[in-house]
Amino acid sequence: MALPTIDTERAAGALVDAYRAVRRQSLWLAEPLSPEDQVVQSMPDASPIKWHLAHTTWFFETLVLMRVYPGYEPVNPQFQYLFNSYYNSLGRQFSRPHRGLITRPSVADVHAYRAHVDACMTALLTGEVPGEVPEDVVRVGINHEQQHQELMLTDVKHLLSCNPLYPVYRERHERQSGSVAEWQWLEFEGGVREIGFGGEGFAYDNEGPRHRVYLEPFALAERPVTAGEYLEFMADGGYTRAELWLSDGWNAIRERGWRAPLYWEEVDGVWHQFTLAGLRPVDPAEPVCHVSYYEADAYARWVGARLPSEAEWEVAAADVPIAGNLVESTRLHPAPAEQGSGLRQVFGDVWEWTQSAYAPYPGYRPPEGALGEYNAKFMCSQLVLRGGSCATPASHIRPTYRNFFPPDARWQFSGLRLAREGR
Repeated sequence: MALPTIDTERAAGALVDAYRAVRRQSLWLAEPLSPEDQVVQSMPDASPIKWHLAHTTWFFETLVLMRVYPGYEPVNPQFQYLFNSYYNSLGRQFSRPHRGLITRPSVADVHAYRAHVDACMTALLTGEVPGEVPEDVVRVGINHEQQHQELMLTDVKHLLSCNPLYPVYRERHERQSGSVAEWQWLEFEGGVREIGFGGEGFAYDNEGPRHRVYLEPFALAERPVTAGEYLEFMADGGYTRAELWLSDGWNAIRERGWRAPLYWEEVDGVWHQFTLAGLRPVDPAEPVCHVSYYEADAYARWVGARLPSEAEWEVAAADVPIAGNLVESTRLHPAPAEQGSGLRQVFGDVWEWTQSAYAPYPGYRPPEGALGEYNAKFMCSQLVLRGGSCATPASHIRPTYRNFFPPDARWQFSGLRLAREGR
């Protein structure tokens, strides 16, 4: 099965094509996995692949079919509890950390569930059955499934990393890396600028409203920090120097024994990292990946720089074409920067930490109804990341997209780009 190309911005008459493509892509991601792979949960923040496949189906069944499809009955009423984001049945709470305990229904049952819902959705979207299609909800559902597709890759990577045999999810053809020149600083003017989504097409509510911000002149590094540069930080005692770390970060690395990015380990004196293609030597030319905000911030302090604000990042990236090492490349791992000028690797490869707390923009109003569960998630103690990763679908990312995670999160494809004050 080839990776489908998804165009989520097509005309309403072709909405069914976008729906079909995103549903096929989820199956493509699950294709290399055994049923056993798909039922296990390796940590509280992750979910089993089976649950992702079922939950994204629950969305369309619950928020579309049960509301507008004539006479629709749910495949199994219990799925309304099992595959909602929060389980609450018969007075029992079943929280996210316990999703790996849902051994039944089976993977085969979940695939049958998907097939039934897909048949009904296709009939509705093509007009085969009467019903007023809630196009806005369907588009949210498509983008919601793309979010879960990225989580499927990050969650299965963490799961397979726990296996001492270092199993391969998908083989990868290596690209000649070569060397990467020292980064150059790109200067940007300050002043009153506008950020936030304000155009046509889909965007989550947390990306707006568009509003004005004032920026001092600033500079960004032309590319993300590489693994080789991060190795220099490690060799200089970066994980042992308290002065480089925020106090919470210093507590985290001591309590958890961090001395390298997640998935890195030393083998016979050589640093290796676990990838979706198995255990590989660290390529010094590729962007460093799977670092927390604390590690990104400490590295920036070590070189005398800082992390950008999300406003700085968005202003700099506003006119950069959306292209790069995204999930459609099927590399599923950060790639070395190609030669060029200007900002590089803005989209894809690694999510880039910013110094900005995840908070609503001025004038924000939460959406009404059930969709607020997926859009209005301004949680405390989370920071914004920008730009997408090698696991992000190209049609899902844009300059205004705001991802967010706690500062100690490392299982996402997260890296960093440096910033400093302008001249």
